Amino acid sequence: MAKMWAGRFSKEVDETVNAFNSSISFDGRMYRQDIRGSVAHATMLSDCGIIPKDDAQKIIAGLKGILSDLDSGALEMDPTAEDIHMFVEAELTKRIGDAGKRLHTARSRNDQVALDVRLILRDEIAEIRVLLKKLLQTLVQLAEQHTETIMPGYTHLQRAQPVTLAHHLLAYVWMLLRDDGRLADTAKRMNYCPLGAGALAGTTYPINRHQTARLLEFTAPVPNSLDAVSDRDFCVELANALSLLMVHLSRFSEEIILWCSWEFKFIELDDAYATGSSIMPQKKNPDVTELIRGKTGRVIGDLTTLLTMLKGIPLAYNKDMQEDKEAVFDAIDQAKLCLKTFDPMLATMRVNKENMRAAAAKGFINATDCADYLVKKGLPFRDAYKITGTLVARCISEGLTLETLPLAAYREACPQFDEDVYSAIALETCLNGRISEGGPSAEAVAGQLRLAKQAIEALNA
Repeated sequence: MAKMWAGRFSKEVDETVNAFNSSISFDGRMYRQDIRGSVAHATMLSDCGIIPKDDAQKIIAGLKGILSDLDSGALEMDPTAEDIHMFVEAELTKRIGDAGKRLHTARSRNDQVALDVRLILRDEIAEIRVLLKKLLQTLVQLAEQHTETIMPGYTHLQRAQPVTLAHHLLAYVWMLLRDDGRLADTAKRMNYCPLGAGALAGTTYPINRHQTARLLEFTAPVPNSLDAVSDRDFCVELANALSLLMVHLSRFSEEIILWCSWEFKFIELDDAYATGSSIMPQKKNPDVTELIRGKTGRVIGDLTTLLTMLKGIPLAYNKDMQEDKEAVFDAIDQAKLCLKTFDPMLATMRVNKENMRAAAAKGFINATDCADYLVKKGLPFRDAYKITGTLVARCISEGLTLETLPLAAYREACPQFDEDVYSAIALETCLNGRISEGGPSAEAVAGQLRLAKQAIEALNA
C-alpha cells in the first residue's frame, strides 16, 4: 500500500521498518471508533463550508459501507497497512475516488488517534462496568444467603474474632464499588474531544470543534491543542483503576485458594471452575483463581509500561506513544476475562457452613469478648486483657477452650467471673454483640446490605 506521506521521500521505506512501524495488528480493533470519528469530522467540514456537501455525503456513505463490510467480514484489513487510519482512508478513496481525499482536511493522525483511543476506552469502560455490576450483584446475593454463616475473621492469617461469611463478602463489595467509582471518574475526565487539534497547533480552516465534540458525545473539546494530542493520562488512569480492580480480585482469589484447600475446606469450587492433575488423581486445583493472581501482575506491568513510556517524552506527539494501545488494551482484555470467569465461579461454589463454624469455635476468637465481659464488670480494659490472656494460656496448657474451662478456674483468675460468662463468650453472643455500624452483627450486616443494594442499583443509572 502506498504511503499517504510518501511525497517527501525519494525511496521506499525498508520492509523491516514498515513491519516495525506498523500498528494495524493492534489498533485495527478501533475501526468502529475511527469511522465514527471520521463521519463526525466530515459532517463538520461540510457544515462549515470547508468541503462540498456532495463530497461529504459520498464520504459518509462510503465510511458506513466500510463499517458494514468490516463488521460482516466482507472486507478484511490489509495487514500491510501502516495503521487503521490509513487503511480506512485508502479504502474510502478506492471506493469513492477523489472525494475520499478530502476527508483528512483540517485533521492530523495525531488528533485522529487521540480521538480513537478516547472513544474506544470510553466504550470499554462501559463494558467493564457492566461486568463489575454483575459481579457485585452476585456477591450481594451470596451475602444474603450467608448472614448466619459464622466463620473466623483473621488478622495475620490467625483466627481473630467471629464474623459471618456475609460480612466478609461485603468487604469485597465495598472494594469493588470503589473500583467502579474510579472507572466512572476516569471516563468522566477523559470525555473531552481532541479532534481539531491537528498535529499540535490546530488548523487555519474555520472548523467547529464544539460540533464534533457534540456529535461524538463528548463534554467539550480539549482546551489546548498541544495537550489534546500529547495527553495519555487517561490511559494511565484506566490502567491504574484496572490494576486496583485486579489487586482486589487477586486478594479474593488468594482467600478462595486457601478456603478450598484441605487445611480449610470452607468452600468447594464447582467442577466447571477447577482442574485436575496429570498424575495425581485426587487433585482438584483452583486454577482460575491462580491465573487471576498471575494476570494481576500482568496488568500492573501494563500500568508500568504506560508510565515509563510517558515519563521522558517532550510535547507533543512522539512515536513512543504508539505503545500506549497494546498496554492499555491488554489491561482491559485481562480485566474483562477475569471478571467474566470470576463471577460464575463464585455463583456456583459450595459453602461448607459446618467447617466454617467449627473453625470459628477454635482458636480462642472469643477472647476479646471475655475481656469485654470483665470491663462491663468494672475492670479497666488492660487488666481484663491480661487476665484473659492468662486464661488462654491455661486453656492451651490443659487442652481446653474458654467454653470448657471450669468456672472455678475463671474465679481463680478473677472473682468477678460468674456463670453468665459462658453465655457472654458464646459465638452467637460475640457476633451479634458487635452492633457498631459496619460490624458483623445481623443488624449491622442488614444495614450494609441495604446500602450496598442502593449503591449497586445506582450504578450506570
